Amino acid sequence: MWTSRPDGGPERLVTLVDGVFAIAITLLVLDLSVARELDPAAYRAALRELLPELGAYALSVWVLGSYWRDHRRIFQDVREIDGQVISISMVGLGVAALVPFPTRLLAEYGDQPVSVAVYAGAVAALGASHLSVAAVLAKRPWLRHGRPSQAASTLYLLDSATIVVVFLATVPLVFATGPGIMWLWLVLVPTKVYLGRRLQTSTS
Repeated sequence: MWTSRPDGGPERLVTLVDGVFAIAITLLVLDLSVARELDPAAYRAALRELLPELGAYALSVWVLGSYWRDHRRIFQDVREIDGQVISISMVGLGVAALVPFPTRLLAEYGDQPVSVAVYAGAVAALGASHLSVAAVLAKRPWLRHGRPSQAASTLYLLDSATIVVVFLATVPLVFATGPGIMWLWLVLVPTKVYLGRRLQTSTS
């Protein structure tokens, strides 16, 4: 049952988050392999076939790394947590641990709209859980050491919401336009770099 009563410091939750994200990133690389004793032509062909898997791996490492960084940012001034923060965080951790599965779908069946939709949905769900935690903490200043500036809070929410919006929009669009809509995700790179710099400036 969710409760707004303080339930101790955030240290154990932050440690658990670190562990889950580390394991999820490790699981991403376990399926990357090339068969042994191949002749040169087969070896080169195997490397070419591995490129989609490497691309999916790099994308998921970036996504998980971004959300891990965002989670650290959310909790940097939190002194206590409550039952609702814990519950929402656990939902997010469940999604984070699931990311290797849609990554595998994207690597092996990236030409199928369903694979792209499943991956995009998982990333959007992970982002939504982070935004939910941030929203709960914003409404409960007594759980923090101090209240962050309005500008920093707005930039952070915009930074986190960008991934959610872009990946969530992919889910219906992929069935209308095809798997090529994945290239839309590239817009996140310059956007997050820009917002990250603005956020760093506002908090310095």
